[in-house]
Amino acid sequence: MKLINGSAVRKPDHPIEPILLDRWSPRAMSGEEIPQEELMRLFEAARWAPSSFNAQQWRALYARRDTGHWQTFFDLLVDANKAWAKNAAVLILFISRRFFDHNNEPSVTHSYDCGAAWENFALQGCRQGLVVHGMEGFDYERARKELRIPDEFQVEAMAAVGKPGSKESLPEKLRRRESPNERRKLSESVFEGPFPG
Repeated sequence: MKLINGSAVRKPDHPIEPILLDRWSPRAMSGEEIPQEELMRLFEAARWAPSSFNAQQWRALYARRDTGHWQTFFDLLVDANKAWAKNAAVLILFISRRFFDHNNEPSVTHSYDCGAAWENFALQGCRQGLVVHGMEGFDYERARKELRIPDEFQVEAMAAVGKPGSKESLPEKLRRRESPNERRKLSESVFEGPFPG
């Protein structure tokens, strides 16, 4: 299966790079394995994200399908995400350290920097023709406990990665949503000066 390019559906109000339109979050995956080297390219892209003081506060824990860790990660998901993520090749948990390593002072932008790493990860996955879908639908506290995440780290989000599959593999409700979506107008999100009152 080949992914739909988002730019075939989405039309920006201002010219931007096509990769930004092409990236979207499908759910249909084939269940095929992704070679380790191909997966590491996504993490390599994340490594080069901007980072306050170059602290690189983000970390990622992952489980590949058909390994001893898979079930632990999969069981963290809510049922609605299990229905489609069961066909992923890899499940990833992104976390970020709330304090700088060099002085243990609070890092105010740790989540912001983790989000930048995630975006690089997702864009690289799109470029490689993979499905990359981020999720907040999982048990955060259970993730912390079962994956032994230290207190100084914040659990941020999970992602499923896989090779594209047929949307017929999805529950009926999700099949109808399996296409790139739009965004609200810039005028609803961007304001010159103070927040409008």
